[in-house]
Amino acid sequence: MSRPRSQAEYLARLVPPSVAGINRRSLLAGAAGTGALLGTGLLAGCGDDSGSGGSTTDVSLGSNQSDPKPKDVVAKVADGFKTSSGVQVAVNTVDHNTFQENINNYLQGKPDDVFTWFAGYRMRFFAAKGLAGDISDVWGKLSGYSDAFKKASTGDDGKQYFVPATYYPWAVFYRKSVWKQYGYEVPTTLDQFTALGARMKGDGLTPIAFADKDGWPAMGTFDILNLRINGYQFHIDLMAGKEAWTSDKVKKVFDTWAGLLPLHQPDSLGRTWQEAAQSLQQKKSGMYLLGLFVGQQFSNEEQDDLDFFTFPEIDPAIGAKALDAPIDGYMMARKPKNEDNARKLLEYLGSKDPADITVKNDPATLVANTGADVSGYTALQKKAAELVGSATEIAQFLDRDTRPDFASTVIIPAIQQFIKNPKDIGGLTSSIENQKKSIFTD
Repeated sequence: MSRPRSQAEYLARLVPPSVAGINRRSLLAGAAGTGALLGTGLLAGCGDDSGSGGSTTDVSLGSNQSDPKPKDVVAKVADGFKTSSGVQVAVNTVDHNTFQENINNYLQGKPDDVFTWFAGYRMRFFAAKGLAGDISDVWGKLSGYSDAFKKASTGDDGKQYFVPATYYPWAVFYRKSVWKQYGYEVPTTLDQFTALGARMKGDGLTPIAFADKDGWPAMGTFDILNLRINGYQFHIDLMAGKEAWTSDKVKKVFDTWAGLLPLHQPDSLGRTWQEAAQSLQQKKSGMYLLGLFVGQQFSNEEQDDLDFFTFPEIDPAIGAKALDAPIDGYMMARKPKNEDNARKLLEYLGSKDPADITVKNDPATLVANTGADVSGYTALQKKAAELVGSATEIAQFLDRDTRPDFASTVIIPAIQQFIKNPKDIGGLTSSIENQKKSIFTD
């Protein structure tokens, strides 16, 4: 596949073709399992009756942007909406991982009028379940988005359910000052990458910062290894349940990962991604595979010292042009308490103004609205935009490209089991495949 010639072509590739045709019945299979997993009520802080319609609040927004910098951006965006419309927003913020794991119960209870979520399979899943509101009329008022953005926001029924806000690539991040100090060079092959890790160990550094306490960060490592070893289409088909986890191709991914684990920061299951990022920030680790949001853990003064490279080539026939580049944005509850203001808020969130606010306040993401003033992008943001523009295939991330119940109940524990014991790859892949069959079969 050739490089995308425009942003529109790049965005068109964000929708995995092999899951786009999955029907409503298939999406609904396993919904009960998801509900059981997410039905703990941990989002009780969101969407209570004290929100919209009250004397002080006109619309409520449930947000998973719990880290300081993105939380501050959401607050500034909410203030911008109040200034432009006179409508006050109650922002109900919940820890990102808790929000993600309990979203099903939240949406079936008393959700906020508008809530943060993701494009791709996970958006279509909840739209197909009837747990999100149709905002096609809002899209009729938006500008600054290509048809490809609209496609990434469209459910299986052809209606729009999502307003894109930001997107970001996953890559291998490092501090330029550390690499200059030790004379490191960017690796372009797996052998060079492994040799670099061994050299970092000898220099007293942890080669690869690593964390998986929350279950999802290590998915990025599986994604990139599968993309490099087996290619984009196999990866997407595997996520869609069309390929066997017991295949030699998947076993090779885990076997390759097992060979790299000694270079990873130990005790990862007790560490958050923020803590791992801090080891990079503190110059204790040499590299970190994560999304552009890793920059949230660096001060403004340190931003210029942060750089990245795409994960190196493993198979020359496949190359190193595929990557994860997820889209984040907003959706509306199926029955918002204040529907008029919810639609007004979504129209604002899809406009140029909040994108400009994001550019000014968060150097760790890229804005989706093409009308935004991106002259304030840092050198890192500009490089990230170039990276996604040069990619030949782009995935949304493992837990967004597959069924949410499969990701949560099967993949997270399986990967964490692998990290603890990387020796029984055959048993691990057999277990995943057996559970996959029961989840993906109607």
